[in-house]
Amino acid sequence: MVNFDQPHRRFNPLNGQWVLVSPHRARRPWLGQVEKAAVVEIPAYDPTCTLCPGNQRVSGVRNEAYTGTFVFDNDFPALLRAGEIQPGNEQPNPLFRAEQETGICRVVCFSPRHDLTLPQLSVTEVEAVLRTWSDQTAELSALDEIGYVQVFENKGAMMGCSNPHPHSQIWATGHVPNEPAAEAERQEAYLRETGRCLLCDVLRAEQADGRRIVAANEHFTALVPFWAVWPFEMLVVAHRHMGSLPELSAEERLALADVLRQVTIRYDNLFEISFPYSMGFHQTPCDGGSYPGWHFHLHFYPPLLRSATVRKFMVGFEMLGMPQRDLTPETAAERLRGLSGVHYCA
Repeated sequence: MVNFDQPHRRFNPLNGQWVLVSPHRARRPWLGQVEKAAVVEIPAYDPTCTLCPGNQRVSGVRNEAYTGTFVFDNDFPALLRAGEIQPGNEQPNPLFRAEQETGICRVVCFSPRHDLTLPQLSVTEVEAVLRTWSDQTAELSALDEIGYVQVFENKGAMMGCSNPHPHSQIWATGHVPNEPAAEAERQEAYLRETGRCLLCDVLRAEQADGRRIVAANEHFTALVPFWAVWPFEMLVVAHRHMGSLPELSAEERLALADVLRQVTIRYDNLFEISFPYSMGFHQTPCDGGSYPGWHFHLHFYPPLLRSATVRKFMVGFEMLGMPQRDLTPETAAERLRGLSGVHYCA
């Protein structure tokens, strides 16, 4: 028997890694001084913003006068398409293995409004963003040169977001990146060993336990995973076994929009700020392989710990040994679950 009130480690079956939990160090981490970030007034339209409708980007290209979502190829992509890469003469030593990587990088603006983040959009508007992500996934995954489509959002300057206009990115890569590759391996191994889906089993176990669930509806559940690394990390899991955004029905897409709002509104309400995070969908690879064990889900990795300005740093033992957390996932979920589902700015 494990005493969750004493130091222990928890296993993440999705990536095969352990996390050290030290609850005795901070049983109530939100007590004490609570600092608020300075309030920044953001206009609905910023004439200097390179993402606002009709404005010119650094590349010289002028944005459409868009009224809904807006997609464009990143002006400074991390990846180049196969025909754009110049041949080289490097012959790496077998110990210094290297491969050419190609791909496509795109930007998705959520709305023409410069000042509205996901939790401030309506369910219908968030559903439109999901529909755009889905259409982009379908288009990019159909290309022979693409092996994986990663949809993600970095929200807030703390997470490296260089433009406050609410937007996300899509990186479509020739190979399957490390994190989804590890998850694919673990999910397929679980299916071979048990004949069942890993995340289907995790979802049933979490629903039976209940302590880590934050929000749910008929089609999706948002929870602080048992193995969470970040203080207020969340995992959103589809109830139906499916692989990717294009497989969502219209009803499921609307349900996912609802859960995304429930999650992000609670995040903002936690410290009454526009809560920073990195969020991303993990979808079935499109590299031609077979992935019957893959289950559609998304991760939220927020850095904040005690207040709007106190964040969690992965340093020291965590960089050299293993991740560690003081706040238990059960306490984090209880804290988030108890927050209002109405945005504090409403």
